Amino acid sequence: MWIYIIIAIIVILILLAFAGIYNGLVGARNRVKNAWSQIEVQLKRRADLIPNLVETVKGYAGHEKGVFENVTKARAGLLNAQTVKENQEANNQLTETLKTLFAVAENYPDLKASANFQDLQGKLSETEDKIAYSRQFYNDTVLMYNNKCQMFPSNIVAGMFHFTEAEFFEAEESARSVPKVEF
Repeated sequence: MWIYIIIAIIVILILLAFAGIYNGLVGARNRVKNAWSQIEVQLKRRADLIPNLVETVKGYAGHEKGVFENVTKARAGLLNAQTVKENQEANNQLTETLKTLFAVAENYPDLKASANFQDLQGKLSETEDKIAYSRQFYNDTVLMYNNKCQMFPSNIVAGMFHFTEAEFFEAEESARSVPKVEF
């Protein structure tokens, strides 16, 4: 009689542990999705600021048509990106084209002094900071989730229910190299 009670208690404990692990994996996966959506919110905010910035610069530097077309294409690429990898590549492309746009703005002192341009530049800078924070938070969340998917005993439950590892948001190649500074 006691053996059946002990076996029942062990089975119940195993089921509770199994349920706890499963729920932990679901919660971690949902935190990854939430963190990714926070990046998307900031990227959308950034993309929404860009047309205003382009129009402001166009007013001063209308002959820089190629720069504006590149920024517009890069913005469209970011808005159409679906996966983490596509988003990462589109984001890197947009960052490069924005550098070019700001380089053009450097050649126009009246533009740099424009309150509208300064306001847009400030908002874009603030958004860039939020994007950087969101990326860091996302990568931290992915790390915790991936650890759960790989560590024993939760890796067994993760394998049984097809929990797959999430992708990290990685830095672009040019950001990994040490910049050369000369005086």
